[in-house]
Amino acid sequence: MVQAAMEWSQETVAQCVATVISSRRSVRAFKPEPLRRELVEEILGESATAPSGANIQPWRVYVVSGAVKDELANDLVAAYRAGTAPPPAHFPEPLPDVFRTRLTDFGARYYASLGIDRHDTAARMHQTEKNFSFFGAPVGLIISIDRRLKPHSWIDIGLFAQNLMIAAKARGIDTCPQVSFAPFHELIAAHLQMPPDEVTAFGISMGYGDPRAKVNQTRMPRERVQDFARLFGFPA
Repeated sequence: MVQAAMEWSQETVAQCVATVISSRRSVRAFKPEPLRRELVEEILGESATAPSGANIQPWRVYVVSGAVKDELANDLVAAYRAGTAPPPAHFPEPLPDVFRTRLTDFGARYYASLGIDRHDTAARMHQTEKNFSFFGAPVGLIISIDRRLKPHSWIDIGLFAQNLMIAAKARGIDTCPQVSFAPFHELIAAHLQMPPDEVTAFGISMGYGDPRAKVNQTRMPRERVQDFARLFGFPA
């Protein structure tokens, strides 16, 4: 496969890469079809080519499937229902207006795709609960990092995760990155026997998405290049 790709034109390679990147979506409804261990290991191997500061490769990955995943999911759902985890702190308060607007728009589109009224707290909580069963995906990944590292190393694990999601999508496998796991670190660490210097950064659900699910058909808007980038020094 690699040898064949080397023989493609640069334009063909660019088109293939662009297609894979632009077709990636955060999928929140999966088929029960399992993934082979060899395939998961292949994806992880490609993901590890991600760059990292001074090549320290700060990512650690715990992959769960089968009964191990189910046991972890059951305990996470129970903890979520009991409200025993610290409240999530994904964003600062107050959130700047530009980001608040996007967050509100996401919520409106997401819950509308599920037919959930924005005032229906019980239904929204039930949907949030599905995060902790990996949205029914056959494979779950918990990404951790040494808690002593500084913010630039957290960027490195993001680069690793993006590699992973693109490598999976190139094989027709869908993913959903989920920061919702972070507040449940103590429970997750106990299940997966993490060393004390590690902390849960986020999780990823992975499997074959269900194309019939309306939540998977929702498209989230992106800002235009001219709205988020400033380019200097180019000829007019």
